[in-house]
Amino acid sequence: MARVHVSFLGLSLSCILAFFFFSKLCFCFNPKHLNFSTITTHWSSAGATWYGSPDGYGSDGGACGYGNTVSLPPFSSMVTGIGPSLYNSGKECGACYQVKCTKHQSCSGKPVRVVITDFCPGGPCASDTAHFDLSGTAFGAMAISGEENKLRDAGVLEVLFARVACDYSGKGVVFHVDQGSNPYYFAMVVEYEEGDGDLACVDLKEAGSTGSDKWRTMQQSWGAVWKLDAGSRLQPPLSIRLTSQYSGQTLVAKDVIPDGWQPGATYRSLVNYL
Repeated sequence: MARVHVSFLGLSLSCILAFFFFSKLCFCFNPKHLNFSTITTHWSSAGATWYGSPDGYGSDGGACGYGNTVSLPPFSSMVTGIGPSLYNSGKECGACYQVKCTKHQSCSGKPVRVVITDFCPGGPCASDTAHFDLSGTAFGAMAISGEENKLRDAGVLEVLFARVACDYSGKGVVFHVDQGSNPYYFAMVVEYEEGDGDLACVDLKEAGSTGSDKWRTMQQSWGAVWKLDAGSRLQPPLSIRLTSQYSGQTLVAKDVIPDGWQPGATYRSLVNYL
């Protein structure tokens, strides 16, 4: 953003309009500034079902765009689709929740942590105030040991859920470049963000760019996919700046997309929020 000199005696209308225009490009500010790793767990009621195979991971990636990584560590099939009330048009992809059941004889009452990787648009997912359509693995994890199948046969369960911090045990944030990317258009899936888990804003900076005004705001394409229509040939290596949805924390993965990057490739950073 260009440097603006403001006089307290005469703040021009153009400056005011410019401020609001640029601030709308990225909703990076959130007045709540929550930190899910420190706040007290607050439990609410929701419905829960499961889909896919009994010991599976729901669907292959689902609406968030994570692909087959949902079956692999650190997701390890502990994933969920979510109803419209929590999905928030894909902005909650990557958010972590604890869920537990207590009202069925096969419930263990112990919470399990799941990650939002998919969207459940209809049925009880749409009619319930909140609804988790869990993978078969995650649903069974709420059961007493040995009674996983009995719990899966229970139909729609009433569960308790709470938003919690994501914890991937020190794993760095990963950037998977979309197959449709080229030197003039760049899209990627952002994975394994600790803490909030979801993002308010993603920015990109090209090689040789200096100053805060050289960050270019990416748009959420769908799910966890962020894109930039560059308009000119991008100059790698590319740095990525992430701003978390609730705490407002900023993280920079410097030069994480290297010179000679390839569509479909995955690039691992050495940084994360926790």
